[in-house]
Amino acid sequence: MKKPLVKNLGLQPYSIIYNAMHQFTQQRDADTQDEIWLVEHPAIFTQGKVGKAEHLLHQTNIPVIQTDRGGQITYHAPGQQIMYILIDLKRLKMGIRDTVSALENSVINTLNDYHISAVAKPDAPGVYVNEQKICSLGLHIQHGCTLHGLALNVDMDLSPFNNINPCGYAGLKMTQVKAFLSDINPEEIRSKLVNYFIDQLYHVA
Repeated sequence: MKKPLVKNLGLQPYSIIYNAMHQFTQQRDADTQDEIWLVEHPAIFTQGKVGKAEHLLHQTNIPVIQTDRGGQITYHAPGQQIMYILIDLKRLKMGIRDTVSALENSVINTLNDYHISAVAKPDAPGVYVNEQKICSLGLHIQHGCTLHGLALNVDMDLSPFNNINPCGYAGLKMTQVKAFLSDINPEEIRSKLVNYFIDQLYHVA
């Protein structure tokens, strides 16, 4: 099976990438190559499709945008590595739970390479280090294909998370790779993240 096309898009406004994901998914067919988009966004809160307004604790000058991904409110900013997965689950014969696990495992394996011990929780999607959340994830499925993906905190200002209940969990503390690793190589982290994810989903070049 053909492996996905990986695009490193750099820093991009959320709305542009959101619209591009939907356009790509609407136009794809059974033969369209899957894609993985690596991107960072300027500071923004995004609210999931079932997100509750009360999880935004304080109004700020940071925009809040409604999305169609799963989950509650979260925060994106430069220094957070986002990996959007545009994959045909029907073609891979995969379910949503398997896809979520593959995303979580790609983060866990990446962090393990830096001797950071991370875990997933069956009742709270994402990846955690010492009970603090280091990676959030949310997906949307359209015509059997995925949109959205994961957001790994690498080296960013975490303070805006104090204005929300991250992912709907009151009191949840956030952390980042920088807290455990003084020498950050974002390009290397991106590469590991993608390769671990691809290894789990695509077994034939």
